[in-house]
Amino acid sequence: MYRILIVDDERIERNGIRFLLKKLNMEFDIDEAVNGLDALEKMRQENYDILLTDVKMPFMDGIELIDNVVNEKKKMRCVIFSGCNEFDYAKRAIRLGVVDYILKPVDPKEFKETLEKVVDELEAAKASDELKSKSMEFLYEHALYMLVNGEDIESIRREYNGLNLNFARFKRILLVEFNHDFFGRRDVDFKKNEKILALGIQRYLNLNQQQELIFLGDETDAVYTAQELARIIKSDYDEECFIAVSSDIENPEDMKQKVDELDELMDNKFYHPEIKVFYPNMESDSSGMIQFDDDTLMKQMKQDIKMKDVEALREHFDKFCEKYRHKNECSQIYIKFLYSNLLKDIYGSIDGTGEADLNKDVEKMYMTTDFQSLTGLVEVAIDRLAACFEDKSQTGHKEVEIVKQYIYRNYGSELGIDMLADMVYLAPSYLSTVFKKETGQNLSKFIKSYRMERARDMLENSMAKIVDIGAMCGYQNVSYFCSSFREFYGVSPQKFRESGVAGGE
Repeated sequence: MYRILIVDDERIERNGIRFLLKKLNMEFDIDEAVNGLDALEKMRQENYDILLTDVKMPFMDGIELIDNVVNEKKKMRCVIFSGCNEFDYAKRAIRLGVVDYILKPVDPKEFKETLEKVVDELEAAKASDELKSKSMEFLYEHALYMLVNGEDIESIRREYNGLNLNFARFKRILLVEFNHDFFGRRDVDFKKNEKILALGIQRYLNLNQQQELIFLGDETDAVYTAQELARIIKSDYDEECFIAVSSDIENPEDMKQKVDELDELMDNKFYHPEIKVFYPNMESDSSGMIQFDDDTLMKQMKQDIKMKDVEALREHFDKFCEKYRHKNECSQIYIKFLYSNLLKDIYGSIDGTGEADLNKDVEKMYMTTDFQSLTGLVEVAIDRLAACFEDKSQTGHKEVEIVKQYIYRNYGSELGIDMLADMVYLAPSYLSTVFKKETGQNLSKFIKSYRMERARDMLENSMAKIVDIGAMCGYQNVSYFCSSFREFYGVSPQKFRESGVAGGE
């Protein structure tokens, strides 16, 4: 509904214009003023879309009123209706951008045509503003996407010169992650969920169909927000998610570092699937809530040995030792039993060792009288394992290559991390860890990058419809596909097809 201000010092004239407006069968919110000065005061307190004014009035005439509208940059369409047909008035009105100058008595047909023209102009301006706003929004999202992926902030500012980036307002980041494709479902749009909007989130940035970054300001309690978000997602979407909370962002340049920190925090979900929110210094805040159970760590170390990942094996063995270093309540026999089982797994992968070698070292374990000697025996075995792997010149993990080849062949299907991990008999978080070590990218980002490359290729080299290209690349929701493409390349699929140039290049 558009707001109209009628300005005339004669009540009968104002009533006549009201009558003509009601006959137009259009919805208007109508207000009145008795002269230009009265109208100007109203316009400084309220916003109007259309000004219908007489010319000759006391205190301030119509031309002076419109001059003030122009000087104060008010976005109004101005129409004059007057009994004064002096050429000088008409000339000044044209210079001020008046839509029409209607002589009294007002012809209903002329009035109708003028108002229809004004409404059409307002609708066109509204559509143009919305398009411009969306375009600025898309550019901002692409700039933010580049920043969290490690692009130099000064390069981004040069590329988007004139765009108000204002990255400094973000003080914490949340990483929301699902174990399957969640974002892109037709019923998922956090920006339309009133409960989520009430959390005070400043910005969303979708990474892929399983991950989204959420940016918070100074005034928001990040851990509480993450806990509430997890609860709302469970309540409204009947889905379990994991959320990692970054430490404070001191400078926008630190964004990539904070996203890497979030990835490391998210690794905790492998050990603690029952915990939904992970944040820095969680152990001290939670009275030791994050603890590693024996079975989980033993499985992790078995996978390290299987994957020939000695670095990870050492890291997990250190955690294992740290757990039992001060556990006085555990019997020595139980601890030695755990360590001897680990030693058995290690010896099983060292060439040239047999059961006799294992039995000899296990016997040494049970004869040790201090914890340090016990751990030393395993550390020596790990060193031998590392030397064995080096001698074999292992160059990579076959499981990672299997997953990559599967993605290349099936990028149009759902590629949930749970399904990919099952395919190579690994835990999902472990697959993510070794995949990142091997490729330098986390698995979800690798999938999105490949899908975007394929979509780009199809846009350049085929005449397939955009909705079909999205579906062929694993995006059943075409709107989600278009927004993902825009974030990745800085331009919509349609504009890319028309120009062949991505905004980020």
